[in-house]
Amino acid sequence: MAPSIFAILALIVIGYTVGSVRIVNQGNQALVERLGRYHRKLRPGLNFIVPFLDTIVWEESIRERLLDVDPQSAITPDNVALNVDAVVYWKILDLERTYYEIENIQDAIRELVVTTLRSEIGKMPFEKTFSSRDELNRALLDHLDEATEPWGVKITRVEVQSIVPPASVLESMQQQQAAELKRRATVLEAEGEQQASIKRAQGTVQSIELLSEALKERPDAQEILNFLIAQQYVEANQKLGESNNSKVLFMDPKFLSEGLIDLMNTPVTPENIPNGEPRPQRPKNPPRK
Repeated sequence: MAPSIFAILALIVIGYTVGSVRIVNQGNQALVERLGRYHRKLRPGLNFIVPFLDTIVWEESIRERLLDVDPQSAITPDNVALNVDAVVYWKILDLERTYYEIENIQDAIRELVVTTLRSEIGKMPFEKTFSSRDELNRALLDHLDEATEPWGVKITRVEVQSIVPPASVLESMQQQQAAELKRRATVLEAEGEQQASIKRAQGTVQSIELLSEALKERPDAQEILNFLIAQQYVEANQKLGESNNSKVLFMDPKFLSEGLIDLMNTPVTPENIPNGEPRPQRPKNPPRK
């Protein structure tokens, strides 16, 4: 009889001990209620509770986690409809408040993100939403962190993943960007042509100045100038003749004849040739017998 009682007592003690042991994994916490009221919080490791009196009502991770919010429709102040989605990084700081202050913390955060996202998009003009994404992220983070603080939750980061306008608006944006790029290219090309024209003009002025200085002390300066002008005329007409396009050239024959006569009458010597290289003269016609 006595051994049976001891055996029963031993079984009761063993069962009580086994029933009172609770192991909480690292990164988790658990809430214990005693007779329906909050009693204490279990930390990671080995814990003991009172069987039949204590109940573990919730064991949850306190590590940072990710909440991916599905794309949501939002309207800007200039009446452009956008599809916006975001991701939220959050963690539980106070497990007791998270359990007793809100029914479903993850659904609550998701709905709060959607509401806040639409509200912030409604404050920004359409063109600003793309360039001010960092500003939008900070506004969402500040508002969400403040709103979830009574729930014992910390919002660590909010990132807007994408902002997608309607197809018609997107096409207009692409056309506007292409027009802007074309305008910039035209401006750059015009500036380049202007700078090239200035350089050519400066080069011409410098050439004239050098030629003027070189001819100041020469008694045959007029003949050299006539030769240079005639040479430029011949070269210009040669280039004009080599072109494949049709040309119509109007000139005063008097000026042409006078220029050619002056060119023919100018004596060709090494001194009045610009490059200093003498050219052979045409032999005079022999006298007729």
